[in-house]
Amino acid sequence: MPGWVETGIENYRKRLPRDMPLEVVEIPAGVRGKGADIARAVQSEGDRMLEKLRDREHVVALEVSGKAWSTEQLSSRLDEWRHGGDDVALLIGGPDGLDSRVAARAKQSWSLSPLTLPHPLVRVILAEQLYRAFTLLSGHPYHR
Repeated sequence: MPGWVETGIENYRKRLPRDMPLEVVEIPAGVRGKGADIARAVQSEGDRMLEKLRDREHVVALEVSGKAWSTEQLSSRLDEWRHGGDDVALLIGGPDGLDSRVAARAKQSWSLSPLTLPHPLVRVILAEQLYRAFTLLSGHPYHR
């Protein structure tokens, strides 16, 4: 990832409270290229994602076909997740989406936008939106 991605994520990571740590776990993309088997690449990514997930994690799949949430709705979900007791895993699929087994593991499906967004930008947007939702919960003026 370009340096600006980690800089952007770190900016919001530092602002979040200690009881809401933001950790990014990168899964290498499946092999793609001329003549590549895309289904195999997606399955390979799915295998690696499923290996990383823990049993008690609340999994949220970020998918174009997911439900769009307003900032207020995200804030409400963040509050629910925070008080639910389980870690939350927000999964961003590869360029061809999430493996169906990974999507089936998700308790929620969320769409950031109907637009196709580049993965580096999605990471920064996601970090910012989590911080924005937190500030709404805490009454901080950032949300305005």
